[in-house]
Amino acid sequence: MSNVENPALAPSREVAAPRPAWRIFLIRPETMTLALLILGVFAGSQLSEFFLDINYILKSFTLYAEFAIVALVLTMVIIAGEIDLSAASNMALSACVFAYAQQTGAPLPISIAIGLSAGLFMGLFNAFIIIGLKLPSIIVTIGTLTLYRGLAQIIAGDKSIRVPESFIGINNVFIGGIPAPVIIFIILSIVLGLVLGTTIFGRQIYLIGTNEVAARHAGVRSKSIKIILFATLGLTSAFAGLLTASRLGSVRYDLGLGGELQMVLMAMLGGTYIFGGRGTILGTFLAAWLLVIVTTGMIVANWLPAYQLCVLGVLLIISIIATNFIYSRTER
Repeated sequence: MSNVENPALAPSREVAAPRPAWRIFLIRPETMTLALLILGVFAGSQLSEFFLDINYILKSFTLYAEFAIVALVLTMVIIAGEIDLSAASNMALSACVFAYAQQTGAPLPISIAIGLSAGLFMGLFNAFIIIGLKLPSIIVTIGTLTLYRGLAQIIAGDKSIRVPESFIGINNVFIGGIPAPVIIFIILSIVLGLVLGTTIFGRQIYLIGTNEVAARHAGVRSKSIKIILFATLGLTSAFAGLLTASRLGSVRYDLGLGGELQMVLMAMLGGTYIFGGRGTILGTFLAAWLLVIVTTGMIVANWLPAYQLCVLGVLLIISIIATNFIYSRTER
């Protein structure tokens, strides 16, 4: 019997050749973000010569560093298949709690600890409702977004609460010529990038976002990991709120208002998949710089805030569509 007649002896089908590394690089979302970043710098330099001044760009970044810091952790939450839209409200409430504690006479270190603890509690509260009661995270965090902002207004009222002089000016602290908030953002990006990309914990986050049922059958403690992520996001949001208070010198209930859009945009524009399982810290890192360049460019061009919001909204929609298109045709 010939090989053709006997299927068992027939030659195996040829396996498709692997894609070249350069092609894989070109179709990754991070590459798109990097290309847009370069294009943004070029376009910005046509609007103002200061765009070519690294000090000007670094100074501009300090205005958005708090949102960028939170966006890094939010990226991990989204990769795990969840989302938290209450982070900006968490920033406001934590800052108000800190300012109120300081105003009542608590020492500065104790006030800081109280503010950070408030943020951690808010993160755990979100986790309890979402994971414990098995409710959709997007619906729950829309509710807590309103709740936390309302509590911040109850504490601060419609007035600003002044923070101690010794606490003001984190954005004016320079390390090697780089503002401290930018240094914090870069260090956190490196740490979280290593955690997400090189550790078992990071691999488990991807697995949970890809298929949580399969992750549980594989022995991954998905509930515990999600609780850790929400708690970390809450604590990070509180830290960002205190950074904002230090930069502004005072606290109001509307601190960080609208920051939810910018945080989600940074994650989505960096290639994080809205349905979970895919994304990188590098993408969010690049997207944060891109957003700063775009926003600063619109300010230099004297665009009205309404137009700026429209542009950010369009960018968010485009980034979701582009990311979905790329991931539907490639594997991570």
